[in-house]
Amino acid sequence: MAARRALHFVFKVGDRARTARFYRELLGMRVLRHEEFEEGCKAACNGPYDGKWSKTMVGYGPEDNHFVAELTYNYGIGEYRLGNDFLGITLVSSQAVSNAKNMGWPLKEVTSGVFEAEAPGGYKFYLEDKEQLKQDPVWKVTLGVSNLQKSVSYWSGLLGMKVYEKDEEKQRALLGYADNQCKLELKAVGGAVDHGTAFGRIAFSCAKEELPHIEALMKKENQKILTPLVSLDTPGKATVQVVILADPDGHEICFVGDEAFRELSRVDPNGDKLLDDAMAADNSDKWFAEHNMKKVSA
Repeated sequence: MAARRALHFVFKVGDRARTARFYRELLGMRVLRHEEFEEGCKAACNGPYDGKWSKTMVGYGPEDNHFVAELTYNYGIGEYRLGNDFLGITLVSSQAVSNAKNMGWPLKEVTSGVFEAEAPGGYKFYLEDKEQLKQDPVWKVTLGVSNLQKSVSYWSGLLGMKVYEKDEEKQRALLGYADNQCKLELKAVGGAVDHGTAFGRIAFSCAKEELPHIEALMKKENQKILTPLVSLDTPGKATVQVVILADPDGHEICFVGDEAFRELSRVDPNGDKLLDDAMAADNSDKWFAEHNMKKVSA
């Protein structure tokens, strides 16, 4: 279990240009790598869509020691419906707070020194107005759950996470694989969890040999497996093996073989240019406007 690492959270984005501006100029992250695909992913990385899509990894540093965001963009889809499944990402960065103010980006102080900023698409980020940590500034990902005890049992008992905090009164728990990694906060939403069409996915790495054991454990415990062990190809890059699970509330969880993923996730110094070139070549907004049409709302 000690070798497991929190890697990234997957967001579906409808407005790639505004989204890139939010992550780069407001949060101060950089593009770690960018990839374009002509058809859907075997593990539904881009959601249940078959067409052309792109994947952009953004963060404060490489995934070897940072928790990052994976931005998936489906060319024909303009927006997604949010549910109450993803409740926010919290990071420590007074620079991000300052950037937001300088950009005129709406901020709401939710508690003393903590500001809420909304990324395009409605995804919430909580910015702590403190000096940005030299290690990873991304502190926690918060997901909504319907039954806190059941979810804690799943994530700690089956997936081996350590419980750092549990507050029955506030119906929240903080879990993680290591002290120096981004944590997972589970928070009861007082009812069923709605994933909307924007539903995301959280990813972790483990030793490749563990993947069949994770899959076998889930089968034994009658837990949901969304994608049995499969190999995923990225053109010109490493092939990785993954197993995709769903927790009791349907949150998607990807476990990926660590060795190949470290090779795949190397920072590409051309990442920014690849993204900018792809956005410049993307005429989908113009095409829809010329035809008096709107992109599909998923």
